[in-house]
Parts: sequence; structure tokens; C-alpha cells
Amino acid sequence: MKLDELLKTISGKSGIYINQSLLAEALGITRQTVSNRIKNESQVTVSELKRIEEYFKIALFNDISENKSNIIYVDYYSDVFASCGNGAIIFSDDKIKIPVPTTLISGFSDKKTYSMINASGNSMSPTIYDGDRLLVEHWQGEQIQDNKIYVFCFNQEFFIKRLSKNLDEIIIKSDNPEYRTRTINGLTTNELTLIGKIVGIYRTI
Repeated sequence: MKLDELLKTISGKSGIYINQSLLAEALGITRQTVSNRIKNESQVTVSELKRIEEYFKIALFNDISENKSNIIYVDYYSDVFASCGNGAIIFSDDKIKIPVPTTLISGFSDKKTYSMINASGNSMSPTIYDGDRLLVEHWQGEQIQDNKIYVFCFNQEFFIKRLSKNLDEIIIKSDNPEYRTRTINGLTTNELTLIGKIVGIYRTI
């Protein structure tokens, strides 16, 4: 969600007109910073949305508002993009902590490690869209679960695809039928590094 969209949403939820000055006060930043971020089409972070909810006493994300006792904080790598197309690179490893309801995490376990990255491309649509934030359950040496969606590195590029294992080959599938199925055979399977399994999608409102 962009800041200008957030202004409209808050106004609609609260029933009062929210201007840039009020938004700046709620976020603890200057009005000029808000104005600049709107011009730059800056996205709002989940932690900022939570702050907005608390300040204006409204529920932007019902999951967060109704399940405050079931919140975990995960590392969100805002500049890390994994491709749902032909591959993407990591731009940086800067990260922030953001709150995530455990109800959004499929098969949640407090013994697992989770993080969040961004999706880029359309090869996994309609399941995953460009710009979606993806919750990743870090891989700990488990076997690949057939037809689950994974983020992995191959040839120094990062991908998000469905994986299946067949003897000495790994089948790589896209949900978008415009993309063909690929396979990694034999010794080249050693060049594939699993990062983790996609266990949740955090789509902006």
C-alpha cells in the first residue's frame, strides 16, 4: 500500500478526513517526509500500518488486530526480491523486524525460523503476484515436498517455483501456464540451494 492510498483508507475506516499532517503525526515523522514519500510512491511497511491502527483505533488488518497474542516478529528483507519469472538477484541484505500473525503461516511451529521477502514477476500467478510479500519457512535439510512452492538459488539467481523430486532430477513448475516446466538433472541438482518453503502470502491491501 502506498501512502496516498493509506490516507484514503484511514479516512474511510475512521469516518473523518485525514490529511498529511495527521498522518505524519501518527507515524512520528514530518509532514515534508510524508509529502516526499507520496511523490516517490513509497510503500508503507507492515509495522507502520500497525502503528496507524493503534493511533487511530482502527483495524486495517483484522488478523493483526484480533490475534495480538499470536504474533511473531520476522525479519523482512525489503530489498530482497526472488523471481517468479526468469531469475532475480539480491540487492541488499538490509532487514527490519515486522509483526506477523501466526494464523497467516501454514503449519506454523515455534521451532521453525521464518522471514519475509518480496516476489517479482508473474510466473506464479494467480497464486503469487508481482509485489507480494512472501513468508518463508527456512529449510533445515528436510526432503522436498512434492508440488510445494519453494524459494531457491540456482546459478546465482533466486527463484520461486513449485518443486517436485523424481529420482535424480528436480522438476520446476510455474503456476502461470505461459511458462514451461523445467528440470534439473543429475549433477546439476547439486547447484540448487534451497532457501525455504513459502508458507504464507502477505498481500498489501
